[in-house]
This record gives sequence, structure tokens and C-alpha cells, in this order.
Amino acid sequence: MSLALAHCRASVGVEAPAVTVEVHLSNGLPGFSIVGLPEAAVKESKDRVRGALLTGHFEYPQRRITVNMAPADLPKEGGRFDLPIALGILAASGQIPAAALAGVECLGELALGGELRGVRGVLPAALAAREAGRALLVPVGNADEAALVSGLTVLPARHLLEVCAHLSGRTALAAHVSEHSPGRGECVGGPDLADVCGQAHARRALEIAAAGGHNLLFVGPPGTGKTMLAARLPGILPPMSETEAIEAAAIASVSLQGFRLSDWKRRPFRAPHHTASGVALVGGGGNPRPGEISLAHHGVLFLDELPEFSARVLEVLREPLESGHISISRAARQADYPARFQLVAAMNPCPCGYLGDAERACSCTPEQIKRYRARVSGPLLDRIDLHLEVPRLARGELRLNAAAESSAAVRARTIAARERQLARAGKPNSQLDPAELGRHCVLDKAAQALLDAAMERLGLSPRAYHRVLRVARTIADLAGEEAIRVPQLSEAITYRRLDRNS
Repeated sequence: MSLALAHCRASVGVEAPAVTVEVHLSNGLPGFSIVGLPEAAVKESKDRVRGALLTGHFEYPQRRITVNMAPADLPKEGGRFDLPIALGILAASGQIPAAALAGVECLGELALGGELRGVRGVLPAALAAREAGRALLVPVGNADEAALVSGLTVLPARHLLEVCAHLSGRTALAAHVSEHSPGRGECVGGPDLADVCGQAHARRALEIAAAGGHNLLFVGPPGTGKTMLAARLPGILPPMSETEAIEAAAIASVSLQGFRLSDWKRRPFRAPHHTASGVALVGGGGNPRPGEISLAHHGVLFLDELPEFSARVLEVLREPLESGHISISRAARQADYPARFQLVAAMNPCPCGYLGDAERACSCTPEQIKRYRARVSGPLLDRIDLHLEVPRLARGELRLNAAAESSAAVRARTIAARERQLARAGKPNSQLDPAELGRHCVLDKAAQALLDAAMERLGLSPRAYHRVLRVARTIADLAGEEAIRVPQLSEAITYRRLDRNS
């Protein structure tokens, strides 16, 4: 048979569209051509495939080899197509049975000696292969990652010879089961909240943010523990569900860094430097890759020294903070990435950092302070649920407090509050839309009068009105109360410090 088909997957964002590798052998001068919009790495695969076949003592067809990668209008990149191309050539030349390729999808880069090397973006391909009802043949280096998808048969191989022996029915490859497979428990670790001295008010705000998935801004002088508090937020967040863990791992899988199994079911914590560009935050490039906001999906994005970020960089956060996803459009490509992250930011109150400090005088002029705070726009502040001042600790509070609550104790309360939210609305309070707020955040007359008075006197926006309700709903959930009363609403209003009238 001079025609053979092999099944593979491309990588487009977090999607893995099907690619059929068609290999045809025809008479004529020996040659090797690849069509179907291949990029440079795919064009170079003909040399890797030829070397692997000859090293493995296969017969390399001295005929005209045409490889068509369908659909033809989908760009193909990377070394993931080496293995299906090699198998297609062997099947078309009759060296392995072509029928054996029908029920399996394969991907992997070939070394010149025939060894299989791992590739990026295996997890989205594994999800798509499961939906298609096929087994997935991958290099050993990608086997644990692919096995995270339940209900999928993963066949790992180290060498092209092992793959051919399996397809020929001589030596079957054993299905792989990873130690990190779904259902193996959650990943808990990281710095403990018990290490934080004092700052009871900040710890309370951190607990509220974790329980309801709210965005949080710390404002205070240098060295008051803002970064220390932010780093401990992932440790008190509720555990990731199976769906959330797969989504976060799929984004990491297609990123330049790749997915690490040690991060399975661990809430992402991303802390880009303030010199990061807008593309670094939202993603981009000729072939769009995920940025920091997508890599923080279902986790925490921490922006330290918030006003030091470029104003244009900060403004790109406004849309994904509301929608939970980002669309990256380029002239030839477009990719959609989820970006449901929890923003935690920290900033000084003024350029010198000591405005309002009890021990050190501020040296900034009112105009300098105004310009400094104006770097963070009103619309962005509007989208941050809790604004909190973190003052300098008294010297006596710097001693470690053995009675301070640990992350585990706080996490137990946030889990209970989140379970109430999921049972009531199926989502965290931070994601409630206006219609759902009307159903789940009903206020009595006293609470409604308080909120109306706060809106008028503090000059809060309609968006801030809804965010106050969401925060109050979370505070009530932490207290185990079904109704939002004046104490919970009063506490929620106190967290709107920076967007109120002077």
C-alpha cells in the first residue's frame, strides 16, 4: 500500500485540533516534501525522520515521499509531528500494518538515533484524544502528564523500535498509570500564615479574599509584611477541583516553561517584576503564548510595587479581571486563553513610602503623592474588591507569636465558606453577576439604608456597589449566616479606601 494515515494533534492556544498526517509514496526521483502549512521545525522533520529510520535499520523508501498534513490551512509547528510522519512512511511502505494506526494518536520528536523526546502541549492533546476515543502514544517523558487525563489509555515509548513492535503486534506497550493521576489527593504546601507577626486586620482581609475569590490591594510603608502576606494566600485557598487542576495544567503545558508534575493541584502563584511588558502579562508573540494572567488561572497574580508598573501594562488587566479570559489576536493567528485569576497587589502610600508612618516622616509633596497614586487608575481600583492599609508594627509585635493561627486553621474556614457559596450559586461570590446578587445578597432596611448612605457620602461607583455586596456576602458566609446584616456590610464598606471621595 502506497498511502497511509496517522493521527496527531496540533497546538492552538489551549486547544488541540486534530491533524491527519497523510503519507503517499509514488514513483519518480527520490524526494521528500511536506505540505499543509508546516513551519520551519516541521520542515526539518524530514531529516530527523530519515536519520531515525536508517539508524533503526528500517528500509528508507527510495521513492517520492509526499506528506500532507490536513487541514491544510492550520499552521503546524514543533517537533511533535516527527513520530506520526515516521509511522506513516513505515505503514505506506508496508513495514508496519497501516490498520494499526487507526485507533491511536501519536506525537513526539525523534532523535537521529530513534529515541523519542518529549514535547510541549501534551495535556490538551490528551484531552482531545480521550474525546475522540483513541489511545495516545507519547514519549516516556510526557507519559505522566498525559496520564492526568482520566479515562485515556496512555502508551509510553522510549524508542521508535518499541512503537513499531507494538503496532506490529510483537511486544505490546503497557498502559501508563501516573503517581499523580486524578484522585490522588491535593497538593498542600508553601509558607505558613503563622509566620506573620501581628497584622490581625490584614490577616482578616486575606481570609475574606481567599473565601470569596476577591481581589486585594495592600497599601503600607516598606517592610510591613505586604509581600509576606500575599505569598501566603495560596496556602489558605480552597483545594482545586479536578476541572480547575486540568485547566491550569493545560495552560502550563502549552507555555514556554512547560508543565511540572510537582505543581499538580497546586494553586498557581505568579509574581512578575514591575518591568514586565503588557505582552508578558496578557500573552502574545507570533504564535500566541499564554501570559502571566493565564498562567495564574485559578490561582494568584501578585503585583508588587503596583504604581511602578507601566500605566499601559496595568490597563490591560481591566478586561480579563471582569471577563475571566483573554483573546490574543495577531495578523495570522488568534488564541483564546482563560484568565480567571485572583489579583493581589501591594503599593506604598507615596513615592518615599512613609506617608502616615508613625516613626518616619514623609518627604513627598502633595503633588508628588497625587502623581504617584494617579499611576493606578480609578477603573482598575474599582475592580479590586478590598483596599487595605498595612501599618508598621510596634516593636513588641515583631516577636513571633506562638498563638498565631496557622494556614491550616484559616484554610478550614475558607473551605467551609466556599462550600456554602458553591451550594448556593455554583460559583465563588466574586463571580456573581448582578442578577445573582439580587437573589443572594438581599439586604434588610437598615443594611440598605447604610449602603445607600455610603454610596452617596463616599462617592462609590455602581461597580463598587456590587463589589461591596459580594464582599459582604463572603463575610456572612464566613460567619455561617444566611442573611447579610449591618455588621457584615459595615466591614465590607471599610475595605473601599482608595476609590472614595477625598
